[in-house]
Amino acid sequence: MTHATYSGIWPVAPTPFNPDGSLDLPGMRRVLDCMIDQHVDGICILANYSEQFLISDAERETLTRLSLEHVAGRVPVIVTISHYATPIVVERAQLAKDLGAHSVMMMPPYHGALLKGTAEQTYEQFAAVGEVGIPIMLQDAPLSGVDLPVPLLVRMANEIEMLKLFKIECPQAAAKLRSLIAEGGAAIEGPFDGEEAITLLADLDAGATGTMTSAMIPDLIKPILTDFLAGNRQAAIDGYARVLPAVNHENRQCGFRAAKAAMLEGGVIASDFCRHPVAPLHADTRAMLLELLRPLDPVVLKWGK
Repeated sequence: MTHATYSGIWPVAPTPFNPDGSLDLPGMRRVLDCMIDQHVDGICILANYSEQFLISDAERETLTRLSLEHVAGRVPVIVTISHYATPIVVERAQLAKDLGAHSVMMMPPYHGALLKGTAEQTYEQFAAVGEVGIPIMLQDAPLSGVDLPVPLLVRMANEIEMLKLFKIECPQAAAKLRSLIAEGGAAIEGPFDGEEAITLLADLDAGATGTMTSAMIPDLIKPILTDFLAGNRQAAIDGYARVLPAVNHENRQCGFRAAKAAMLEGGVIASDFCRHPVAPLHADTRAMLLELLRPLDPVVLKWGK
């Protein structure tokens, strides 16, 4: 696979539930179809914005199989496999590989605020997954609480052959991306950002080649990325200014509930239910989200109508 493989917009697919809390499997297929119609470059499943922390192991396997079978190679799929236990992470990686996933994404090992992997344990877990033989995206997210300094990431990139992608979404992500690319050189094959693209322009300026947003408006974010990487800087800035109020509202007020609310409004899914203890969006927060989205005319608001 070439460096060009590791670029573009690879949003996280939300997991739809029925109003009784059960998995909405037909809805999951519609989510994937809608994302492909948003012209995404790839799809990530079972990530934090897929509510992975609210899904059972059996449901994970069901969703992995369904997603890979339904997408059927139309776009590459990255499967999130994070877990504190290294044997479980390796098992999840092997399943993803066996089912035809493009790559896997994982955070460093953690389980709550006081049970976190050390730098060496993090290295060892990623190395173990590397032995499976599937490309890996490292997710550097505040949720894990694990410190991942640039020298550690560069060492891992140089010594773990299958570690190809780095999703940097920590505070001051652009500064870390810039240092990572400068110190890691060609070993950093896919520098990505995340956080719903709330820092996208700064991260692109620092050298990011891709972004992993939510599935809310990737059709509107992709042109920003395309323009910037093509050298059309002002067009990228103008495009970013247009979507930023909606992205900010998603990032700061809604979280993963935003994409589901938009998909419900657009007829993609029949319910935006989130499992307890996640509270539903406040009616006013939802109303403002839709108020900010409608003038943008995104695919998501008209896909199912």
